[in-house]
Amino acid sequence: MSAAATATALLATVPGATALTLVTVACGRTELHCRGTEFAGGPAVTGATGYELGSVTKTFTALLLAELAGTGEVGLDDPVSAHLPVPFDCTLHQLATHTSGLPRLPPGLLRSALPRWYRNPYADFTDARLLAAPARAGRPGRVRYSNYGAALLGRALAERGGMPYAELLDRRVCRPLGLTGTGCTVEAPGRAVGHRRGRPLPPWRIPGLPGAGALRSTGLDLARYLDAHLAPAGPLAAALTAVRLPLLWQHRRSLYFHSGATRGCTAFLGFDPGRGTALAALTNTGPTLRGRFVQTAYDALRALPAT
Repeated sequence: MSAAATATALLATVPGATALTLVTVACGRTELHCRGTEFAGGPAVTGATGYELGSVTKTFTALLLAELAGTGEVGLDDPVSAHLPVPFDCTLHQLATHTSGLPRLPPGLLRSALPRWYRNPYADFTDARLLAAPARAGRPGRVRYSNYGAALLGRALAERGGMPYAELLDRRVCRPLGLTGTGCTVEAPGRAVGHRRGRPLPPWRIPGLPGAGALRSTGLDLARYLDAHLAPAGPLAAALTAVRLPLLWQHRRSLYFHSGATRGCTAFLGFDPGRGTALAALTNTGPTLRGRFVQTAYDALRALPAT
């Protein structure tokens, strides 16, 4: 299937969307396809249009961990309590691989999120509340997907770096990779407005858990990001190689991939270093129970012709 046909197939899975961006890397060639408008009646989507990445943010946080570990600023086996005032025994590596024993969400978040569940559930959960959340952890080792753990990892790295997560990520990951349209800025210009069931939503706000899901990015930046993962080079070469581990990225056969969602956007990224192929798909509507956007993107990645 051609990239243009893949874009058409992806759009068919998200009838409530106004925007779609697709990046494919195959046969040594990168293609960018943009469809629709940033919002109804708005400007046309371009490679510089920004989308909320949701949990795809975790791949950036893992890369930041690998970079700081590679320079000796943190150790993968450091207990999180060495960097943050929390009583957990789990390590930074366990936070990154969802083996920390921590629950999916910080204790207390769900109750405060319910009144805004379908719009901006995490908007009032601050950094202070993250650190003050009551201790509740199981035994480390078993895989248990945890936004809480990813958020604590981002916060621990920020503490070690001496600056907020967004600033540290920009300095240590985004700038070295040439990612000029990737960050946590909520009101960034040129953004695709998120939608749920055809209705526009306010920008996604997640102040207490940025390392778990606060990033926004563009098709142009994600093309560079995927190229970097396919052929690690430059100052982040070692870190880009180190994150090729199951659980940092999801892993199946020779594919590394991750999906993400906010209330108003859905994202999928994946790459196959052995075949030299990669794909990013972004749209401005949130996932539904029977939605096929992520599965369609995954199938398209598998079908890309090798270099």
